[in-house]
Amino acid sequence: MSPPRLLVIMGSGETSPTMVKTHREVFARLGESAHAVVLDTPFGFQENADDISARALDYFRHSVGRAVEVASLRRADLDPVAREAALARIRQAQWVFAGPGSPTYTLRQWAGTEIPDLLADKLGHGGVVNFASAAALTLGQVTVPVYEIYKSGADPAWEDGLDLLSPLGLPVAVIPHYDNAEGGNHDTRFCYLGERRLRVLESQLPPSAFVLGIDEHTGCVFDLDAGTATVVGLGQVTVRRMGCSSVVPSGSTMTIDALVAMAMGGSGKSLAVGGSGVGGGTASEPSTTPSPLLATVRQHEAAFDAALACGDIDGAVRAVLDLDDALAAWSADTLQSNEQERGRGALRRMISRLGELARVGARDPRELIGPYVERLLALRDSARQARRFDEADGIRDELVALGVSIRDTAKGTEWDPPPSGG
Repeated sequence: MSPPRLLVIMGSGETSPTMVKTHREVFARLGESAHAVVLDTPFGFQENADDISARALDYFRHSVGRAVEVASLRRADLDPVAREAALARIRQAQWVFAGPGSPTYTLRQWAGTEIPDLLADKLGHGGVVNFASAAALTLGQVTVPVYEIYKSGADPAWEDGLDLLSPLGLPVAVIPHYDNAEGGNHDTRFCYLGERRLRVLESQLPPSAFVLGIDEHTGCVFDLDAGTATVVGLGQVTVRRMGCSSVVPSGSTMTIDALVAMAMGGSGKSLAVGGSGVGGGTASEPSTTPSPLLATVRQHEAAFDAALACGDIDGAVRAVLDLDDALAAWSADTLQSNEQERGRGALRRMISRLGELARVGARDPRELIGPYVERLLALRDSARQARRFDEADGIRDELVALGVSIRDTAKGTEWDPPPSGG
């Protein structure tokens, strides 16, 4: 029996806790024996490409419960033997994943290779193509050269995409990160374009084409055998044409024909096959989905502050440990680096607060602060083993700033309390 034909597009969060359920459900449809590969081309130009690959493999192995391998094709001018090995893995795979990086770099490396045909073959005859973030941008008729526009100041203009979706009845430009709000005081929606630049690009689309926007931590699963589209995750999917937008909230399932009809000016409701329905209108404002990582950080900070307020030191330490676990769970998501840094800042603040409390009224410093120092050193060891060295150094620096002497020895980490207890 041929594997199901599934196209999964994710706006972001593809290696975060928010997408674990979707990945598991897709793999369950493929079966245990399905061969799965991660394509590393989108981030192949980055100096830390090996680390990004390793974190992706670790995420799928430990969070999703599935072993995958890398089909490494970082550059078009690879050694022919290595190139053929990568292409062979893609040919054999029933599940192909690609994610963060640069869409234009990706397209340049894939130009003139078999990869577009191999991906089209899986969508046509059986297999899963799961593209997220930068890789998602490459799927449509055209792609947003996001780095060139947002970082380098290029005038808004499309570049040719893979156009894998037109044969599926979707003449689209895919835009992930649709509800991005990182800009704060400037508009970074629509994958860092903002409204003004999106309108310029929109005017350059053919009349039959439209924008398919995928919010962050959101996905759209196209079941090509059933002819349906299902929105998953925290946000919504938007279809937009000439400034007019209609949205499909998470949990909705509708036919692909309905999605296209909605984009072209119809409601699409008569073709819905389940879920909570759709909304339409002329508004171009996407919903802003709160960051799940920052929400988790705030939750643990509140638990920490509440525990200290009532003198529950064990509860405060538990909040520190819970936040450390949460940051570890998100460590594979390379696109949330700024938010992870804010989480680590919260962790350092909590550690510092505990240290200050431990110093107050100390008679026997080692006896008084020992349990807290030992727990923090255990956190440091855990961070070092997970290669989160910035976090480990931050814990050490906070302890040193409080006067605790730290020594790494062959037998383990040793420490001494501050001189004279303070």
